[in-house]
Amino acid sequence: MAKFLRGGKVVIILQGRYAGKKAVIVKSFDEGTKERPYPHAVVAGIERYPLKVTKSMSRKKVASRSHVKPFIKVVNYSHLMPTRYSFELEEIKSAVTAETFQDPTQRSAAKKVVRSSLQKRYTAGKNKWFFTKLRF
Repeated sequence: MAKFLRGGKVVIILQGRYAGKKAVIVKSFDEGTKERPYPHAVVAGIERYPLKVTKSMSRKKVASRSHVKPFIKVVNYSHLMPTRYSFELEEIKSAVTAETFQDPTQRSAAKKVVRSSLQKRYTAGKNKWFFTKLRF
């Protein structure tokens, strides 16, 4: 089978709390690990998407509506649907590892790095599709 679920691939979460949310694969484990003996991936995604902004809004309102709330999670391959989009994720890759999930303080620190990285991307206007809510 072709290995297309690689780091940087944008996916949609199909099951669980974040079902219907977009995420990007940070690291994939095709063979599984000792703790998780099934193929899975570490993903970072958007829990709450930025809201619509119009020209007449003040800077303060634009800033508050442009917030991105991220999540990081380990997800089974069967709960992921790949898309045709990909993403460059140098900052995120260094912050989110498999060991990040052991300690809650490491997890929150990694979320902060992911948030700042995604926020920069959103304000720069890159990857517009990734920051729009799925309509279904």
